[in-house]
Amino acid sequence: MQVPASFQYRKATSVAHALSLLAEYGPEARVVAGGHSLLPMMKLRLAHPEALVDINDLAELAEIRVEGGALVIGALVRHAELLSSAVAGRHFPILHDAERVIADPIVRNRGTVGGSLCQADPSEDLSAVFAALRAELVVRGLDGERVVAARDFFVGPYETVLADGELLVAIRVPIRPSVSAYVKVDRRAGDWAVGAAAAVLELAGGVVAEVGIGLTALGARKFVAAEAEDHLRAGPPSGERFAEAARIAAAHCAPTADQRGPVDYKRHLAGELVARALRGAVGRAA
Repeated sequence: MQVPASFQYRKATSVAHALSLLAEYGPEARVVAGGHSLLPMMKLRLAHPEALVDINDLAELAEIRVEGGALVIGALVRHAELLSSAVAGRHFPILHDAERVIADPIVRNRGTVGGSLCQADPSEDLSAVFAALRAELVVRGLDGERVVAARDFFVGPYETVLADGELLVAIRVPIRPSVSAYVKVDRRAGDWAVGAAAAVLELAGGVVAEVGIGLTALGARKFVAAEAEDHLRAGPPSGERFAEAARIAAAHCAPTADQRGPVDYKRHLAGELVARALRGAVGRAA
């Protein structure tokens, strides 16, 4: 039987209380919400925090709403709640695309949107989606609040810009006319991605006014295929241009070989998935 090392457990009653607890226990404190990533690591002694700060009672972080021209998703929103949100699906179908293929119902019922982003797992679906959407992440600490672009939030595998004592409280996605899609290849339903791609297109006057392309599990820096985006911007949304963007995305990603496949296969998959996501997004416009 695997048992974690001893730790202190505190239940936060508000965001301010959670921040004060994080400050009290210092760098070795960890926030727990869904716990699907942290608790297994603790059992394996890969993580041994001195204190867990439980934020599950913070209802203020569990809302989905439209505010100030943006869709606001609280960090404590469960995956199942985002999947069932009509307002999220109406503005950004890509969110429902991704949530349908995240793990299984048990994980989706407990796992949180904020927890997924803060884990910064290279194979995590929502990181690529919010990067493609150019979302903004609202971070709060004892010194106040700051807003970080999703593309600047991820430093590297399992690393973010969150400082000790800070808490991700919400994700804001500016609402603009767009079409979007997320496509994923996995070995079995609910598994981590072998590869996945997110596409968000803003179309105006027959051209691509703005575009976001995210990649999951394919070694894209900060989950983004920036060079492919540059190719598509200000041009027509044609199959030929989509094919070239897919080629560029594949050329610039840096996948690693593992049990899910060799590098050459994953690079080929990156191109295929980008092309599919772009076509799927435009198909929704039609």
